[in-house]
Amino acid sequence: MSLRLLISYAHPDDESFGLGGLISKYVAAGIEVYYLCATNGDVGTIAPELMKGYNSVAELRLSELDAASKLLGFTKVYKLGYKDSGMMGSEFNRDPECLWYAGENKSAELTRRVVEVIRDCKPHVVLTFNKYGGYGHPDHIAIQRATTEAFTKAADPTYATGHEPWRAQKLYYSSIAKWAIQIGIWRARLMGVNPRAMGRNKDIDIQAILDHVEPVHARVDIRDWFEAWDAASACHVSQLAGGFRIVPKWARPVLTPYQLFTRVYPKPSRDKIEENDLFERVTAEA
Repeated sequence: MSLRLLISYAHPDDESFGLGGLISKYVAAGIEVYYLCATNGDVGTIAPELMKGYNSVAELRLSELDAASKLLGFTKVYKLGYKDSGMMGSEFNRDPECLWYAGENKSAELTRRVVEVIRDCKPHVVLTFNKYGGYGHPDHIAIQRATTEAFTKAADPTYATGHEPWRAQKLYYSSIAKWAIQIGIWRARLMGVNPRAMGRNKDIDIQAILDHVEPVHARVDIRDWFEAWDAASACHVSQLAGGFRIVPKWARPVLTPYQLFTRVYPKPSRDKIEENDLFERVTAEA
């Protein structure tokens, strides 16, 4: 019986940039990996020449996701189809069809949709963003909240969706090493850049990312999967094919040998790294 992992994230590219190494490793090990992509990624700066042949930004972004998904080897990709909300405080947050609006105003509906995905693919492990949504993106926060609630509701036999209840055995939030963020802050200041206004649109606050880091309980070695990680990230050309490709290849085995995670359920007895595999103590059930 195959073990199953569900990654519940917000955008086309979140899967590759954030977890390309982990996904590649687990798929190669025979684990079924499913991806819930909550939005179409249709807000953002796209170079005009990249739009040739596409009718919309959403169509472009989803085609990039399809390409990355083939390389990563997902068993299935669930696309919820919400609009991208843009960064916190932007005009796009108020669009009734965006994910942040759904999370704030129709949270029960959003949670139900995530429950349906969990009950459909029956994951043993569920993975989503931390409470800050990684870097404060409203879509990340919305899907994190919905997934955390859906994790419990999916196991409740009194919560009816038309699917049989399913009790996943573990829930994790993705994380990042504090020292890596601190280096980013130091580097920004050295270059005369405000660490609270980073990124192409100056809307990434690295200090806030550091302030919201949660304890790490698991680290998974992905040193053999840098090439696969790069290949999947490169599919997202419209997003500058980012991810950890910015770290020089020679430095990765030292600087980024692991992907880190906070275990939310079952709650650890202490905040310490005690796992090297998200499937430790997981039993394969039907």
